[in-house]
Amino acid sequence: MPDDTPSVTKRLLSPTQRNIVGAGLTVLAGVIVLGAIYGLFLLMRSFVNTFSDVLLPVALAAILATLLRPIVNFFETKLKLSRAKSIGLLFALVILAMAALASYAAPLIFKQSIELIDSAPTLASNVINYASENAPWLKDWIAEKTGGESIDVLIKNFVAEHSSSIKTAVEQTLKTLGTAGGILIGLFAKIAAYAVVPVYLFYLLDSQRDKWRDIESQLSFIDQKWRDDIMFLIKQFVDILVSFFRGQILIGMILSVLFAIGFGLSGLKFAILLGIMVGLGNIVPYLGTILGVGVVLPLAFFQTGGGWPTVGFCVLTFAVVQVVQDYVLTPKIMGDKTGMGPMLIIFSIFFWGTALGGILGMIMAIPLTAFFLVFWRLAREKYLPKLMNSLKADEQTA
Repeated sequence: MPDDTPSVTKRLLSPTQRNIVGAGLTVLAGVIVLGAIYGLFLLMRSFVNTFSDVLLPVALAAILATLLRPIVNFFETKLKLSRAKSIGLLFALVILAMAALASYAAPLIFKQSIELIDSAPTLASNVINYASENAPWLKDWIAEKTGGESIDVLIKNFVAEHSSSIKTAVEQTLKTLGTAGGILIGLFAKIAAYAVVPVYLFYLLDSQRDKWRDIESQLSFIDQKWRDDIMFLIKQFVDILVSFFRGQILIGMILSVLFAIGFGLSGLKFAILLGIMVGLGNIVPYLGTILGVGVVLPLAFFQTGGGWPTVGFCVLTFAVVQVVQDYVLTPKIMGDKTGMGPMLIIFSIFFWGTALGGILGMIMAIPLTAFFLVFWRLAREKYLPKLMNSLKADEQTA
C-alpha cells in the first residue's frame, strides 16, 4: 500500500538565514579579491621600483615612439624617404633643436640660476628685516629662545660646535651609499641606462609591425568576447596616454613662454628661469602652478625693488595664464580625452604620486585614472547589469 504520510523535507537554514549567509560569503569574497588586488599592486610597485632603471628607458622610448611616429610617417610619405632615413632626419632635427637651445637659452637660464643663488642672502635678509619691522614679537621670541644671539651667529656656532658630528654623518652616509668607485659605477649605470633610449627609440620607430595584431595574438588563449574587451581597454589606455603626453608637452612649452613674458612684464627677476620651471611643471596638470605660486610670490615680494605691486602683477599673470590654459589651450589641443574635472585631476595626481612613490606616479596619474574610468564605464554598461540580473534570478529561484 502507498504511504500517504506527506514527506517533510527539513532544510538546515531558513530563507532569511540563507540570505544572510550568502551576503556574508559575498562580502568575504569581495574582501579576499580586494586583498589580492592590493597584494598584486604592492608586488607591482616593488617590481617597478627595483627595476626602474631597466623599465623606465623602455617605457620612455615607447612613449616617444608613439608620439613621434606621425612625424616619421610624414617624412616617409611627403619627402619619399626610406624609413631609416626618415628616422635619421628626425634625430638630426632634434639634435639641431637641442644645440640651438643649448647655444641661446641655456646660457641665459644658467646665468639667472647663478644670480638666483647669489641673491639668496639678500632675500633672507629682506625676510628677516620684514619680520622684525612688522612682527617685533617674533624677534623678541627668537631672542628669548636663543639668548639674544642673531640667527646667522647661531648657525655659525652650530656648525663650529657640531663640525665633527657633521663630518661623521657625511662619512656614514658615504659608507651607506658605498665607496666612491661604487658611486661612480652606479652613476655610470644610470647614465648608460638612459643613454640607450635613442637606440630603443630607433628600433621602435623602425618597426612597422601591427602592434594591435601582435597583442591580440598573444591573448589568443582568452575567449573572444573577453579578448575584445581587453583589446578595447588597451587601445583606450594607449590613446589616452598618447593624447595626454603629446598635448601636455605642447601646452607646457606654450605656458613657459607665457609665464616668462608675464613675469618679465611684472618686474620679477629671474623671469625666464621661473617661467620655464612653472610652465614645464604644468606637464603634470596644475602642479607647476601650485608649486610656482609658493616660489614666485615670495620672491616677488622680497626681491630688491619688489613688494605688493610686483606680487599683484604676478598673481594677475597666474590668473590670465590659467584662464588661457583652461579655456583655450586644453580644449583646442587635448579636447576631452580624459573626461576628468579639475578636482579629480588634482586628487589623482596626489593619489598616484603617493601610491607609486614620487614624480613617476604624478606623471602617470592622469592616464591611469582615465583608464580606470574607462574600465568602470565598460563594467557598468556591460557586466554589472548581467551580474545584477543573475542575482535577481537566483533570488527568485530560491
